[in-house]
Amino acid sequence: MKVLSKMTTLAAASALVLSLAACGGTDNSSTPAPDASTPAEGAAAYTVGICQQMTHEALDAATQGFKDALNEKLPGQVTFEEQDAGGEYANCGTIMDGFVAEGVDLILANATYPLQAAASATGDIPILGTSVTDYATALSIEDWSGTVGGNISGTSDLAPLDQQAAMLQELFPDAENVGLLYCSGEPNSVYQVETIQGYLEEMGYTCTQYAFTDVNDLSSVAQTACDSSDVIYIPTDNTAAANTETIANVVIPAGVPVIAGESGICSGCGVATLSISYYDIGYTTGEMAAQILTGEADISTMPVQYAPSVTKMYNAANCEALGLTMPEGYEPIA
Repeated sequence: MKVLSKMTTLAAASALVLSLAACGGTDNSSTPAPDASTPAEGAAAYTVGICQQMTHEALDAATQGFKDALNEKLPGQVTFEEQDAGGEYANCGTIMDGFVAEGVDLILANATYPLQAAASATGDIPILGTSVTDYATALSIEDWSGTVGGNISGTSDLAPLDQQAAMLQELFPDAENVGLLYCSGEPNSVYQVETIQGYLEEMGYTCTQYAFTDVNDLSSVAQTACDSSDVIYIPTDNTAAANTETIANVVIPAGVPVIAGESGICSGCGVATLSISYYDIGYTTGEMAAQILTGEADISTMPVQYAPSVTKMYNAANCEALGLTMPEGYEPIA
């Protein structure tokens, strides 16, 4: 009888608990279940696709500056979809097609190949380029006015080529032959080489172009350039920037100094550069993106922007290896 009495008591207690739970459920029934299609509070409002042509110091810095600016201007509101094309144009096209299919709100095209691929992939999604030297060359625009128009704008990494030529003359006034080393597959490298060649030849230098097709013939072409050059100039070339060790292994033993178009290349194989800050142009691009995403600016009327300043820099280790002393006014590359 005592056992039965305990069982009866437990059953009653259980019924009471279930009853209270049911009452509690009734009290909360007025709150609707969350709609899975509605973004949770604090969820990102914008998706930005980033396609970087390849991995190297300059492009990495531009991407970081872009992200930092957007995160500061639109904190917690942006999701980034980052893709690296590995230096292949075909990969850029595949990545851009994916961004378009996903319906991203804006595309960052970091370097020339991504910009060209993005322009081919969509005429609707806003596209911002960065680390692009000359938009007219990259997009085959005649009568360049400073504004691309349509759904494209961005920032340029073009340093003043006349000043780079003047720097080469300042450092190597007695040189006679200048080798221009660049990747023939990069339109903006071709543009820089042809432009600076004009300045250098006006100064009395004999210039010879040494074009490599990819990393496979880079070493042999660099050696050929060394054999006939007193000094070598390398523009802001992405293939060169990603393979500075290969170049350094040729030019340093040959005793031929390299003037580089930007600090990343100079830190690997150069002796001096007149360089912009890639982080800064990336940051400026991020500020432009924030204005576009929030509707504060119309991308079709936004002119391409340029780095506000340049800095004379030198590679202390390479200068020492070649027995060179930099004049005042040059900052060591950290």
